[in-house]
Amino acid sequence: MRKRMIGVAMALFVVGAPMAYAQQATSGPTAAPGNGPLSQADFKMLTDIRVGVIKAALQLTPEQEKLWPAVEEAIRARAETRYRRLVTLAGHMDQARDIDPVQLYRQRSDVLAERAANLRKLADAWQPLYQSLAPDQRTRLRIVAVHAIEGLRAGVENRRMDMDDEDDVDLWELPY
Repeated sequence: MRKRMIGVAMALFVVGAPMAYAQQATSGPTAAPGNGPLSQADFKMLTDIRVGVIKAALQLTPEQEKLWPAVEEAIRARAETRYRRLVTLAGHMDQARDIDPVQLYRQRSDVLAERAANLRKLADAWQPLYQSLAPDQRTRLRIVAVHAIEGLRAGVENRRMDMDDEDDVDLWELPY
C-alpha cells in the first residue's frame, strides 16, 4: 500500500509541471513550445495524463470500472470545452476592436452557463462512482484533487507574476 501511495505521489509531481505550464499560457493556442498555451494535441495529452493519474490513484475494482467511462467522458468534455474557451479568448485578445460592455456581459453569461452545465454533468458522472469508493480510495482522490488545485493555484500565481513583470516600468529607462 505504501509503495502504491509513493508511486501515486511521484506521478502527481511529474504531472504537476505540465499542469502549471498549462496555466501560465499568455499568447495564442498555436504558440511555439515554451511561449504560450499548449496546442490541441498537447492539451489532449495533458488531459490523458490527468485522467490516467486519477484512475491509477483510485485503483478501481471491477465493479467500479463499469462506472468509470462516464466520469472519464465528463472530464474529457470539460477539458475540450476549456480548450475551446482558451482558443476563443486568445482570438479575442488578438483582435483590436471596440468593446461593447453589454455584449461582453452576454458572452460571459453564456460561458458561465456552459461551464455550470459541464460541471453539473461531471458531478452527476462522479456521484455513483464516488459513492462506491472505499475510504482509502476517497483519501487518494482527495490527495490528487488537492495536488491539482495547488498546481492550478501555482500556475495562476505565476501568470500574475509574469503580468506584473510586464507591467513594471523601470524608472531609469523613462526619458525625462
